[in-house]
Amino acid sequence: MWTKAQPLPSRKITDPESQSFSPNEIKQQPLPYLARTIHILIFFIIHSINQSHDTTINTSNLLIPQAAPLQRRTTRKKMASFDSMFFVVLLLLGLCCRASVSAPVPVAEKKTYIVHLAKSQIPATFDHHLDWYESSLRSVSDSAEMMYTYSDVAHGYSARLTEQEAESLARQPGIMSVFPEVRYELHTTRTPQFLGLDAGPDMFTESDSVSEVVIGVLDTGVWPESKSFDDTGMGPIPISWKGECETGTNFNTSNCNRKLIGARFLSKGYEAALGPIDETRESRSPRDDDGHGTHTSSTAAGSVVDGANLLGYAAGTAHGMATRARVAVYKVCWAGGCFSSDILAAMDKAVQDNVNVMSMSLGGGSADYYRDSVAVGAFAAMERGIVVSCSAGNSGPSAYSLSNLAPWITTVGAGTLDRDFPAFVSLGDGRNFSGVSLYRGDPLPSSLVPIVYAGNATNMTNGNLCMTGTLIPEKVAGKLVVCDRGINPRVQKGAIVKAAGGVGMVLANTEANGEELVADAHLLPATAVGQKDGDTIKNYVFSDPNPSATILFEGTKLGVQPSPVVAAFSSRGPNGLTPEILKPDMIAPGVNILAAWSGKVGPTGLPVDLRRVGYNIISGTSMSCPHVSGLAGLLKAAHPDWSPAAIKSALMTTAYVKYKNGEMLKDVSTGRPSTPFDHGAGHVDPVSALDPGLVYDLTVDDYLDFLCALGYTPFQINTLARRNYTCDASKKYSLGDFNYPAFAVSFKTGQAGAGNTSALSVVKYTRTVTNVGSPGTYKATVRSEGDNVKIVVEPDTLSFTKLNDQQSYTVTFTAGAMPSSINSFARIEWSDEKHVVGSPVAFSWA
Repeated sequence: MWTKAQPLPSRKITDPESQSFSPNEIKQQPLPYLARTIHILIFFIIHSINQSHDTTINTSNLLIPQAAPLQRRTTRKKMASFDSMFFVVLLLLGLCCRASVSAPVPVAEKKTYIVHLAKSQIPATFDHHLDWYESSLRSVSDSAEMMYTYSDVAHGYSARLTEQEAESLARQPGIMSVFPEVRYELHTTRTPQFLGLDAGPDMFTESDSVSEVVIGVLDTGVWPESKSFDDTGMGPIPISWKGECETGTNFNTSNCNRKLIGARFLSKGYEAALGPIDETRESRSPRDDDGHGTHTSSTAAGSVVDGANLLGYAAGTAHGMATRARVAVYKVCWAGGCFSSDILAAMDKAVQDNVNVMSMSLGGGSADYYRDSVAVGAFAAMERGIVVSCSAGNSGPSAYSLSNLAPWITTVGAGTLDRDFPAFVSLGDGRNFSGVSLYRGDPLPSSLVPIVYAGNATNMTNGNLCMTGTLIPEKVAGKLVVCDRGINPRVQKGAIVKAAGGVGMVLANTEANGEELVADAHLLPATAVGQKDGDTIKNYVFSDPNPSATILFEGTKLGVQPSPVVAAFSSRGPNGLTPEILKPDMIAPGVNILAAWSGKVGPTGLPVDLRRVGYNIISGTSMSCPHVSGLAGLLKAAHPDWSPAAIKSALMTTAYVKYKNGEMLKDVSTGRPSTPFDHGAGHVDPVSALDPGLVYDLTVDDYLDFLCALGYTPFQINTLARRNYTCDASKKYSLGDFNYPAFAVSFKTGQAGAGNTSALSVVKYTRTVTNVGSPGTYKATVRSEGDNVKIVVEPDTLSFTKLNDQQSYTVTFTAGAMPSSINSFARIEWSDEKHVVGSPVAFSWA
């Protein structure tokens, strides 16, 4: 990345194929093979002339590619013969020189850059900003073309440039930044009942107001023939809608309707990076050939579908969170990934199209907000009143593994449902172990079959993982195979076992996944078991001289407790970018979720899977994100005047952190209570969120003050806010005054001894709450898991006399010095005996 605020980086070229040389370096390169060959031929021709004409030729000055003058000592009688040979020599010399001069010089590699401009600084010589954009690009490249221009979520364009061209462009007046493109990755119905959305038709206004809400889903596209996009009973398309139904491979305008009101595809960034789309593999259109986008969009706002199931599992009525809301899809993810130039262009289009919610189940790690295309686009969306919901990532249970950290984004982690799909492993010694599976097909033989550990049926060090080519067929044929989870996809392991001759698989968790169980529609009889049971099964296989087992499939089970629990794969805090902002914001159902699927691929997504299903069960924060997107749509319909911050606050402050029996939510990876770094504010509770009592609201100016508190420069703020904005040098900006619905407090590290009051640290945070309910008086309570931090709320009583009345309070946190890497947690709640407005608190010492 290059900006005016920092020196340009030195140029390093590590790829030999992308090297470029100076003229002197070109001269020093070895002669091409053709030139060396001609050099030898010339020598022998000259030698032949000398022999046949009794002529002495001086070749001591013969150099390639330029030959020295020939010194001829001959008689006129032999001259004609010699001239003929000399013509051949000159011809070969010409070829030699041409071969040397035209030897291919590697061309500097081009890649996609996103260029942000200060639109207010457009030179007076240009009538339109697009002319300025074009001129700036032409000044560094005669051949480059603008792939996209951005007008709403950013001011600028994207183009293919060399590194040197990008450096040169960044030096121009009015150019704020030139960022290389980033590739993002996807983070991959019982949930309405589980969330309480079946409480009654009057609980949420699932009629005219919800049908005015448009949820934009940025993903892999849509399978429009799915029953989840049936528009029966839907009224006319909202007059506010400005979008389109784009046509392309296997997709035309008739694929859209009053439910699926918009469909676009954006692929310029993808194709520029990886070449033209292979239309034999995927459709160059909004059509979903992957399944992921169809699943997420139907989760957010799918229509009611009776009899939905996957191979008989989870049978029932499926519907999205906001069944009457409209859906608009933006296909930005392809076989090779999701590219930031396409994503930013899709967000630009979604704002222009007038969506109310953006749902994005993708992520690309964490970067400064002004460098993150999703954060940049989401800032503009927030200004337009659009809620942006993003997945937290699937890199848990590691700490600091979150994506989509910007405070104007709703970041969603994943929890489980109270539904399971049990499949037991029955060993030859009579012991049974519980697992999960979505396998449907021919069962194992009624009698026990031999069982083997994959690590003992391979010559590879990673053979225990059942990766391609690692299993020895003679050792697994006709047997159940125990494979360790990790590295390659779970369903692929089963396919590899089947290809090697195995009759079934037991997929055993390792320490990384603990006791988390994720069900899959395997291609052979298979079940997944937790780490403890997996270790026990492996010990049996090692110790018994003739180990045997079978798998018993039990179908669908409801009422599983405890539920929810935080999924092991769900990415965790702390927030590595801004520790003072607690992330994730909340968790929602993301494990074993049933939703619509593409008709192009089987439920496993593997090429060898020829099965086709209308609905599929998959897991990931990709699945939890659209749950919150749909719920945000419901809240937007019920409270059209609420800001995105107010909607997020309502979802966060009403989220629950305890089960009905009073115990804290569990983390499946540890078996212990989860923390705000795992579940954020807690598990979403949409019924309570409809009437939260109080909200923590934020304006655009509040977010600008947040950027000032971070120490952002004017150009960095301009990249996000698309305006000239300079922080007030006379004002003291504080992250503690940022009105977020959660608290994250960092203290200094040190050795705290008994009575060591000199090591005390005091941190003060101020918050303002807005009454969105009836008048009332709220009382503060504080619950802390320890006494290492003193928490004082002042005032501890807030009275509200009317709607939208605002009151402020200050929280003082006092703590002694502690060793680094220590974390502690608390909770602050305000209650009027009808509402409970809760905020998580996280303490760390660093």
